Amino acid sequence: MPALIRFFLILSMVAGGPSVSRGQEQEPAESAPAEPQSVEETVPAPKAVNVTPAALDVDISRRLTHILEATEWFTEPEADVDEGVAFLTGTTDDERYRTWAGELARNTQDVVAVVNRIQVRQPPLWDMSASFVPMREMLRNTVRAIPTIIMALLILLLTWLSMLLCGWVADWTLLSRVDNKLLKGVLRKALLLIVLLFGIYLVLQISGLTRLATTVIGGTGLIGLIIGIAFRDIAENFLASILISMQNPFRYGDLIEVEGVEGFVQRVNTRGTLLMTLEGNHVQIPNSIIYKSKIENFTSNPKVRLDFLIGVGYDVPLIEAQTLAKTTLGQHPAVLDDPEPLVLVENLAASTVNLRLYYWIDGHKHSVLKVNSALMRQVKTAFEEQGFSMPDDAREVIFPQGVPVQMLEGDQEPSVEPAPTRLPARPRPVNLKDEETVSEAEGELTNEYNDIKRQSQQARDPEEDSTDLLADTPKQDVE
Repeated sequence: MPALIRFFLILSMVAGGPSVSRGQEQEPAESAPAEPQSVEETVPAPKAVNVTPAALDVDISRRLTHILEATEWFTEPEADVDEGVAFLTGTTDDERYRTWAGELARNTQDVVAVVNRIQVRQPPLWDMSASFVPMREMLRNTVRAIPTIIMALLILLLTWLSMLLCGWVADWTLLSRVDNKLLKGVLRKALLLIVLLFGIYLVLQISGLTRLATTVIGGTGLIGLIIGIAFRDIAENFLASILISMQNPFRYGDLIEVEGVEGFVQRVNTRGTLLMTLEGNHVQIPNSIIYKSKIENFTSNPKVRLDFLIGVGYDVPLIEAQTLAKTTLGQHPAVLDDPEPLVLVENLAASTVNLRLYYWIDGHKHSVLKVNSALMRQVKTAFEEQGFSMPDDAREVIFPQGVPVQMLEGDQEPSVEPAPTRLPARPRPVNLKDEETVSEAEGELTNEYNDIKRQSQQARDPEEDSTDLLADTPKQDVE
């Protein structure tokens, strides 16, 4: 009789009837969960079916039931095997457990098909127990990690103490040889950063985050690259300030010109250079522009060469005019003897012969504007006293001896008298009085730095709390 039943079961599988093959689960109907659900779709037939099973259905049922009970995932689990078809019943809280039970039955020896009737219990609508599971797990992990947290805090404390010790040792040994304030600060921060990264690496290692610790150490360069791109202008100004501090192209109080801006250096910080213009205005120029631009320092060399142009008439002996101009320059107390003044013929203009006067002064003591004004005034006065003509560019015709006019009577022929021969003038020494050295309008010949400094002290400091990289430079008044 069992052989006949097995024969009809095989015929039904071959004919494609509503049999359940191995590897295919049959879902229970919602209206009747205990009854097997009809298979609407065609299911694949089992690969092989033993005609004579090696294991009895009772043994298979007992074995599957014991396994389901041992997991404690199911409520009232039961496995009933009839002619190799396993019928699973019971309830569970998770769909994964139901699927696992079906796979378990399929993989059991001599099981031909599985009908999985295990029901999944749906939680109540206001059931909040699932949300407390991760919280309990988190609390459990936190309590378990308390010793690790204490050890990490201890390492961070030791790291902080190590940073203080390394900074103190570096200040007394390596950094004591560095005079530049900014460079010393950068080297000190770099050394402390190495100690800090090592402490963070140890903390991550103790916490079990070995891969993250390796990423932190290896990704430091990447983070620096990202920050450098995001803050490119700030980083560029910072690096430029380091290079400016190392090269020292100017000092506190120097008169420089950068990008058409002329002024006295007031401060250099990590962002820019503060200048006080000759008009008393504050101008801050970014250090990147300062470093990449042409810097003209008017005070780095105390000796400053000045020049101005003056024109004399074509009737004036040039050698005498040059000698007189040079003598006038040499008598001025602000003009240096070494290098000596020069008076050179620059060009032959339409109505004048232009002379260029070169002379040197001490820029730390005397004003360029005031000395130049005084000398132009004195040379003009000396030329006028000597009788040298200085025509303008209006093509003026000069008659130094005048134009003789004679009235003729009747047929009297005009007599042409030869013009008196003009003897070459000899330059006479010009003795300038003390009050002629500088006029009242020109004021004293001292440098304008002290006046501008007094004005800057009365003005509001645009960066009152910023770090001055030139703070170590002596701030002495220019006399």
